[in-house]
Amino acid sequence: MYRPDLSPLVWQVFRRNLLVYSRTWKVSLSFNFFEPLFYLAAFGFGLGSYVQPMEGVSYVKYLAPGLIASSAMFATAYECTYSIYIKMEFQKAYQAIVATPAGVDDVVMGDMLFGAFKSVLYGSVILLVIAAIGLVSSPWALMVPLVLALSGLLFAAVSATWTGLVPNIDSFNYFFSLIMTPLFLLSGVFFPLTGMPAIVQKIAWLSPLYHMVNLTRGLVTGTVDIYLIEDLVWILVAAVVLIPLPVFLLRRLIIK
Repeated sequence: MYRPDLSPLVWQVFRRNLLVYSRTWKVSLSFNFFEPLFYLAAFGFGLGSYVQPMEGVSYVKYLAPGLIASSAMFATAYECTYSIYIKMEFQKAYQAIVATPAGVDDVVMGDMLFGAFKSVLYGSVILLVIAAIGLVSSPWALMVPLVLALSGLLFAAVSATWTGLVPNIDSFNYFFSLIMTPLFLLSGVFFPLTGMPAIVQKIAWLSPLYHMVNLTRGLVTGTVDIYLIEDLVWILVAAVVLIPLPVFLLRRLIIK
């Protein structure tokens, strides 16, 4: 397994991304903020008025934690696909940064850390909104940002891996259509998977969003149990295993 050659300068790369984002955060945040609210309004309060309670809670309370997780996932995915590709291929920002003391691995890891930061930011904003309208039932919800940070690193690794493999920017359409959308629909965001065929449940266990939703929903609703440790360990192990891969792939592209 490739071992990234990292230095403290990775945080300078992260800081650089944060400074750039500080100029556009209002517009960027608004687009990602309203979409989950539309889902919450349409499915939670609209369709939810016709749906029986799920797992002991009203449908809107069941749905809200899933939207926290999915919003965080998409925020990281966009940051570590389109954003990284544009900086690398069109803006040549990667090539400029590696001309400084920062190394290639520092640049890639700094961008992945920023992707994880986006996960925490967007997910936490949705968490604050659902808390304000009374959909948070437990103080365990204060632990949600930690889950978002760890899950954000995993989704950053998955997304950046695709970025390191694709031949052109149009290929990201396949990533979002064939990978991210099925994860969004079949990871327990909108309904429990217990009613699905056994094969679907087994495949869902391989979905990082499935484990992220379980953790987020457990913390928000207060149904904290020992089974959540399995989800946490799954995400942690997957992140540790996958993080070196996009660093290796993107390093190869930048040096080439």
